[in-house]
Amino acid sequence: MEKLEMIYEGKAKRVYRTDSEDYLVIEYKDDATAFDGKKRGVIQNKGVLNNKISARFFQLLEQNDIETHFVKLLSDREMLVKAVKIIPIEVIVRNIAAGSLSKRLGLQEGTILKRTVLEFSYKNDELGDPMINHYHALAMELASEDELKQIEQIALKVNEVLKKFLAEKNIVLVDFKLEFGRHHDRILLADEISPDTCRFWDASTKEKLDKDRFRRDLGNVEEAYWEIYRRVCG
Repeated sequence: MEKLEMIYEGKAKRVYRTDSEDYLVIEYKDDATAFDGKKRGVIQNKGVLNNKISARFFQLLEQNDIETHFVKLLSDREMLVKAVKIIPIEVIVRNIAAGSLSKRLGLQEGTILKRTVLEFSYKNDELGDPMINHYHALAMELASEDELKQIEQIALKVNEVLKKFLAEKNIVLVDFKLEFGRHHDRILLADEISPDTCRFWDASTKEKLDKDRFRRDLGNVEEAYWEIYRRVCG
């Protein structure tokens, strides 16, 4: 399959057309951003690691009957995916209080939530991806009621599959962000699943192994990404 012109460049990825309308090529970048782009930097080899980590997670989810846009790895930085129309809703799945949830609700970081929390954000960089609920999503016609139900069900199943898998790797899945897209008449899990989009803590030490190390200037950022790669893909 031939890679053609670039059609989109985001904070962490570039997207290219192919000679088939049904497929795209995603290239992962080393660029890193935080706080709605206010903080910028480069994490060496991040693109390579996120590409391979995401591929491993997508393969795991497919094995557990969760449909994703992933087709195959093409190179260290590129994967072939099914072309989807992204639904402009980010789904945040939370198992443990951290980040913005701790600040918003006054919960100490590390508090185990009594049940999994799902949050929606409107995917709009200019507005800073504001939080929304079902009523907003329906009123703005971002998705139908049936699609929202599907998205919630898939997100909760993804959480259970990933938590179990990561627990075997001595990793706690604190929270993570998912995106979904329409592919013909199907809702597919899309975007990426990586230390950029998840909070991973070492189960023994509670050391952060994700982009929080970049956000909070904790150091050893690349080493944390490599550690997730070794445990997940090794």
